[in-house]
Amino acid sequence: MVLAAMYGAGARTAAAYNRRVNFNAFFKGLARVTKTFTLEIGPLRATGVPAVLVGLAGVVVAAGTVRTLAEHSERLPETLREARALAQTLRPEPPQLRS
Repeated sequence: MVLAAMYGAGARTAAAYNRRVNFNAFFKGLARVTKTFTLEIGPLRATGVPAVLVGLAGVVVAAGTVRTLAEHSERLPETLREARALAQTLRPEPPQLRS
């Protein structure tokens, strides 16, 4: 029950909040919308709710990455040099032709 005095208006304002909500129609519409989501990334395929969850997880990971890069931007050149050196160390040497 909503009290009209809380909103400083007459009973007409409170009547707007006393409407019944049709949850069945809401959830049917939501289900119809989530079925249309599809996500294909290489061999990964997702449709419906799993696609929405994978998309949200991607947004969260991207936001965390951006925040980390923003906080540690002064160390970024050193980190990139170290990553390049590590990649060169782990890369096998190309085969040498014997002459």
